[in-house]
Amino acid sequence: MAKCFVSYLDLSGIRHQVEVDAATMYEAAALAIRAFKEHDCEPGPLNQLEIEIRTSVTHTLTVKKLREWLKGGAKTPKEVVIKDRLRELIG
Repeated sequence: MAKCFVSYLDLSGIRHQVEVDAATMYEAAALAIRAFKEHDCEPGPLNQLEIEIRTSVTHTLTVKKLREWLKGGAKTPKEVVIKDRLRELIG
């Protein structure tokens, strides 16, 4: 698990950011979407999520890409469990 900062820029030019603990980029994105939903500022499908891991590595992922990955097949039983859990997080 690593501390991750996930942010996105909304249509008004406001940057929203949340800090989450996650093991993967996709988990960080899903946890962030859940947190944004709880604060009534959920990003849209084409918003790019900027994911910064405390190691200073930054990944950019659209919400659409996350949802496509979650809909796709799993390569291992472990990935099945991960995808199921992340789907539950973002509903």
